[in-house]
Amino acid sequence: MNNPTIQQPLSGDELNRLGKFLDEIGVPALNMESLDGYFAALICGPDMVLPSEYLPEIWGDDFCFASEHQATDILGLVMRHWVTISSALFRTLKQPDVYMPVLLEDDEGVAHGNDWARGFMRGVQAHPASWRELVASDEHGGPLIPIMLLAYEHDPDPAMRPEPVAPDKREEILSMMIAGLSKIYRYFEPHRRSRASASRPAPLRREGRKIGRNEPCPCGSGRKYKRCCAPSAPTMH
Repeated sequence: MNNPTIQQPLSGDELNRLGKFLDEIGVPALNMESLDGYFAALICGPDMVLPSEYLPEIWGDDFCFASEHQATDILGLVMRHWVTISSALFRTLKQPDVYMPVLLEDDEGVAHGNDWARGFMRGVQAHPASWRELVASDEHGGPLIPIMLLAYEHDPDPAMRPEPVAPDKREEILSMMIAGLSKIYRYFEPHRRSRASASRPAPLRREGRKIGRNEPCPCGSGRKYKRCCAPSAPTMH
């Protein structure tokens, strides 16, 4: 049965409720911005990722919900947000559209994007071998540059830290990051289709000639096939 609710994007109040829940957990939980970036990377990438893999990464392996009601509520919000990102990125394959990420603003109303970019790179690092081709590509790897720039802007390792982003350049970098997300999603689309096809089970096919329903049953009972083993035979194509 289809659940129409899961197709509805989170309202502003629901985003705030999920964000507050994550903030109250604290470390090692992701915040709302980094969760959005993490999901975007997993959805853009070539691999199918199941909730059993990504849910523990959101709030940590040792986290337990306070009640069944809380678990149902929060998991519902999380899954709806996943579907929102997935649907928006899928539309970019056929429409000149972009996914607008969740970016938190500071007290001065400035969105920095660092948490989103760190969340995205966390998703990339979950399946590094699958992303290696794009990361190393001079022709197609450009959309990752603004994401990596923001992800490592405040890295504690000076060797990983790029030049500081000037205030008047941050908006430009964020715009490049948002536009590049659609390019990353399109780049991996053939990979996703190929892997989805490979994961489908092959249909059962009949070997040997078809047995007529009025012929003697091959089991040797002496009865007609239709009155012996035919009713229990598997359907093949």
